[in-house]
Amino acid sequence: MAFGSLRDFATLLEDRGALVRIRAQVSAELEITEIANRVCKGPAAANKALLFENVKGRSTPVLINMFGSAERMAWALGVGDLDQLRAKLAALIDLRPPDGLNNAVGRGSALLRALRDAGLKPRRAHRAPVQAVVESRNPTLDDIPILKCWPNDGGRFITLPQVITHDPSRGTRNVGMYRLQQLDDRTLLMHWQRHKGGAEHERVARESTRPQIPAAIVLGGDPAAIWSASAPLPPDIDEYWLAGWLRGRAIPFVDCITQPLQVPANADIVIEGYVDPNRHYPEGPFGDHTGYYTPVGPFPAFHVTAITQREDPIYPATVVGIPPMEDYWMGKATERLFLPLVQLFLPEVIDLAMPAPGLFHNLVVVSIRKRFPGHARKVIHGLWGLALLSLAKALVIVDDWVDVHDAMVAGWQALGNVDWSRDVMIADGPVDQLDHAAPLEAYGGKIGIDATAKLPEEGHPRPWPEVVRMDPAVKARIDALWGELGLT
Repeated sequence: MAFGSLRDFATLLEDRGALVRIRAQVSAELEITEIANRVCKGPAAANKALLFENVKGRSTPVLINMFGSAERMAWALGVGDLDQLRAKLAALIDLRPPDGLNNAVGRGSALLRALRDAGLKPRRAHRAPVQAVVESRNPTLDDIPILKCWPNDGGRFITLPQVITHDPSRGTRNVGMYRLQQLDDRTLLMHWQRHKGGAEHERVARESTRPQIPAAIVLGGDPAAIWSASAPLPPDIDEYWLAGWLRGRAIPFVDCITQPLQVPANADIVIEGYVDPNRHYPEGPFGDHTGYYTPVGPFPAFHVTAITQREDPIYPATVVGIPPMEDYWMGKATERLFLPLVQLFLPEVIDLAMPAPGLFHNLVVVSIRKRFPGHARKVIHGLWGLALLSLAKALVIVDDWVDVHDAMVAGWQALGNVDWSRDVMIADGPVDQLDHAAPLEAYGGKIGIDATAKLPEEGHPRPWPEVVRMDPAVKARIDALWGELGLT
């Protein structure tokens, strides 16, 4: 399903009883965060998207927590449930074990072509709703209801953007989701972490002594486009191809007013400008998805050259902090959609889960079809060499029958099947730049745990015990009898 605007998606959520309009006046400083935080951590029945219509001192409403449940996240991406994402992508690629590296690479190239074609060739819009109102002489950020989320934040932060830049050497587009701290009415700080595409564009620009990087900050529009900015795609796959493929219709684009870029024509707000790659300023602190404040660090400035918007824009925002929060469901969509890509290179993988307390990169539980001694270790090494899974701090490998999404079963296997002197791999390597536990920035210790049933060749000469299970015939008999027992 393609949405013509963020307001269209909000209308769908309201029609399905999944949105609450907040008409009481609230402040963009801390108060919206407190309300959203309570909703995210409250009972499931009260966990709804929130549309704040009366933000103190601002005329633009704020939409928050639109992705804050499995159901809403699925609706945003045009599927009935999130596991359909896995099936949808798997249908594009051949998941049979590849004959070799060349075959796997060939399938990867075929996937790229399929996404580019199925994501539909970008089309130019003759009329762009996002340019109904244009301010290029005296643009100001102060009219936008940018949130200050937590008491010790360094200022107000844009938290749900689509940041568009182009590789200075190759011209390929990258769309990333990087927080932006407001310094003044014309300046933001671009927090793109070193593992992300935008930071690579900055490095290329700096090495080529380019004075600036044209950039655009897109706010709102189709929710598939918003989410796609957070997707960990390879450099050669345009995030808007993915969004077009998900929505079943090409993203319509329009030329920027002041920068040599194209932006989605149906966005709500676009902030045009440029990044100076040669000057950095202290950014932060920021209450982050780790549940801790990210300390102050040096990041480049984004200088505003124009702001365009719809006549009736909605400002999209999200709040991160101690889990669970809205971003968990954004990560869950990533987990489901990208499982087939993991299986393309590691076909023994059955499923994987990134539990909410693990904050995506701190814990990944993976079930495999084990076939030989050391198989779990082979998968651990493979995952640590695969895109952003290279940042995973803890990998737990379990047998194929284990439901990795059942925390009780996965924890039982992870703790009961492990001899800690034999089944653990400790390694140093890249970790998330926000990992405060690492002694060095973006580099620290990682653990891989083999929680599969052990073979004699793996140093376990005793027979592995059988899992306790009921006789299927007895289960069927009790299933038929259950309604007569007065237990429901």
